[in-house]
Amino acid sequence: MGDSDDDDVPQLSSEALAALQEFYIEQQQKEEIKTQKESHNYCLGSIEENWQLSQFWYDNETAHRLANEAIRAAGRGGRIACVSAPSVYQKLKEQNSKDFSTCILEYDKRFSVYGAEYIFYDYNHPLDLPANLVAHSFDIVLADPPYLSEECLRKTAETIKYLAKGKILLCTGCIMEEYAMKYLDVKMCTFIPKHTRNLANEFRCYVNYDSGLDSDPVS
Repeated sequence: MGDSDDDDVPQLSSEALAALQEFYIEQQQKEEIKTQKESHNYCLGSIEENWQLSQFWYDNETAHRLANEAIRAAGRGGRIACVSAPSVYQKLKEQNSKDFSTCILEYDKRFSVYGAEYIFYDYNHPLDLPANLVAHSFDIVLADPPYLSEECLRKTAETIKYLAKGKILLCTGCIMEEYAMKYLDVKMCTFIPKHTRNLANEFRCYVNYDSGLDSDPVS
């Protein structure tokens, strides 16, 4: 009998093993940095608001409250559509949860960094949507029309009604209450959303279901 069969297996020197270990550590560090960068892309404020596009971000507390309400309303495995509401979408993405799925319909093409979940949206063409965006396929639609005008709300309402199975959460000015009821049959909640910058017009939330926005937030 010859020597053990193990003699036929090439053995790495201690130097080679050390080099290999160093390589693996470097690769792991690169992956961690990449993950951190990707995570930052989803953070509220990673894309700054553009006033020329009538963008006014919600403050962190409001975005968190609205995101949690959308998740609660959608239910486990639910689908959430954010129409012109990027700050809430980013707060949803921060949660990195597989319990729900979401997409963003937004005019600002900077949000294309979110990949397939981003859908270019112009409220002037409310039903000019991708074929794969199936009608009535979202458990809740959360929308924040960019302008406080009847025309903008009426056209955005067409998009909302196309996407929604039933539940709607609309964020718009207090002065739009009559039109919100007219076009979407939604009622004002007691919760008052706040923005990172003070706006001249008071904003409110409107829903067509029994929401958690008429009570103190659940901690």
